[in-house]
Amino acid sequence: MKSLKVVFLGTPEFAKTSLEAIHQSRHEVVGVVTVADKASGRGQKVNQSPVKIFAVQYNIPVFQPEKLRNPEFLEELRKLNADVFVVVAFRMMPKVLFEMPKMGTFNLHASLLPDYRGAAPINYAVINGEQKTGATTFFINEKIDEGNILLQEELDILPDENAGSLHDRLMEMGAKLVVKTLDGLADDSIQERPQPQVEHPKNAYKIFKEDTKIQWDILSGTVHQFILGMSPYPAAFTTLKIGDEEKGLKIFSGKYELADHGKKAGTLDISKNGLSIYTQDGIYYPQELQLEGKKRMGVKDFLNGFRSFEHITMA
Repeated sequence: MKSLKVVFLGTPEFAKTSLEAIHQSRHEVVGVVTVADKASGRGQKVNQSPVKIFAVQYNIPVFQPEKLRNPEFLEELRKLNADVFVVVAFRMMPKVLFEMPKMGTFNLHASLLPDYRGAAPINYAVINGEQKTGATTFFINEKIDEGNILLQEELDILPDENAGSLHDRLMEMGAKLVVKTLDGLADDSIQERPQPQVEHPKNAYKIFKEDTKIQWDILSGTVHQFILGMSPYPAAFTTLKIGDEEKGLKIFSGKYELADHGKKAGTLDISKNGLSIYTQDGIYYPQELQLEGKKRMGVKDFLNGFRSFEHITMA
């Protein structure tokens, strides 16, 4: 069985799992490209990406270029004479880079393409209440997430599953699909195929802070899916007015019931017995939350932090 020489490009934990799977397969990882080390936190501690930590542990050459068009970096990569580049959770790549290996460069994307092209496919699959999603390996071209499909595998989304749980299951499934793709390319047993032409594919645009605010004047089930789809990261939020101060309140989970309550959507009921927020067609009960400046906690601990509730309203 033929073994391929692979250069791996990726950064977070999601990518590291695929790198580990390739390392344990019959194929050889001859180099890793990842983000530059960053100083963060109060002590400005230098953090290395999960991909770099793994590569260093197993003595795999690591490249951390600031610019992917850097001629010296490109020359170093050429010298590795890789058969194929594998990309998982990395950044936009120039043509000079993804066309370098003779077999091409393929990417792992956490959706069933052509649906959910973009930066946040896992979040949007949950937000939109999909019952299934999956992973796709495809050859990279100059258009974002539009190259020819190599392999695709479906995964059922569980009832009340959040984006974090789905992320972890897709991470494991995707790692196996990457190795399966390398095996198929090595054995010449994969027939690449163009992505189906869909008039209005579902999108997974990058999520910004303003996109995470909860709209309460919509259906309860839609609110529930939005919160699950943003949990645990980047986290859906609403705003409380506590006395004269406004504070963000992240909500990670909850439950809801349908009710003809006759109250304005977004109205808050809060007491030592519980917290409820009215939606268009029912009531949402947050279960895990985090007030700005505080730790994440259950609703009982959250309520125990207040002596009085008279001065708390929705902002």
